[in-house]
Amino acid sequence: MKVHKESTGLLVSMATLFTGICLSLFYFLGASIISYVVTVVAIFLYLLTVNFFRCPKRHSAFVEDARAVVAPADGTVVAIEEVTEHEILKERCIQVSIFMSIFNVHANWFPCRGRVVHVSHRDGHFMAAYLPKSSTDNERSAVLIKTENGFCVLARQIAGALARRIVTYAEVGDECSVDAHMGFIKFGSRVDLYLPLGSQIEVKLDQKTVGNQTLIARLPEEK
Repeated sequence: MKVHKESTGLLVSMATLFTGICLSLFYFLGASIISYVVTVVAIFLYLLTVNFFRCPKRHSAFVEDARAVVAPADGTVVAIEEVTEHEILKERCIQVSIFMSIFNVHANWFPCRGRVVHVSHRDGHFMAAYLPKSSTDNERSAVLIKTENGFCVLARQIAGALARRIVTYAEVGDECSVDAHMGFIKFGSRVDLYLPLGSQIEVKLDQKTVGNQTLIARLPEEK
């Protein structure tokens, strides 16, 4: 399993800092308990960070399915409800929200086939991502996809209490594949999907999802 490219700078900085600290301790304190404890803690923190940035290579069984909406992220379904999306769609739709803990893979995949017609970013707060108001109050990026059948699917990357950087690779005009990465969120966060009314929801509250693998919904057959 490879490590995501977003980790390069951080991992190099951490390796340099931790190595310097541990070597200094052994130089000045020798083989003391403090030296060994700090070294073990440094190794643990480094491996935990590497684990966070893991980026598994996956192929979706729904890559050719024009009606399939798959999970854009690993995590837990924390909301399934009919809402009015005020910022972009400005209409009633079905919201499905996936919360990612720091132990989940944080790469984000495109949720469906189609073409990117809108990308935007809004600054905001950094409250806990599992809270409902994080969808509208936290820092967030939005990617709107128009499917082959004319439906619009909105994916919103939302920063959490620990997240301080949202990376969005999608650009207007891009062709979407559920096997392609849409972006990355650093540390605990969430992704909201807004689906057209009439979509058949295939997940339940508290269900665990696997990005690019779990079927979230099927879009209506006709617009």
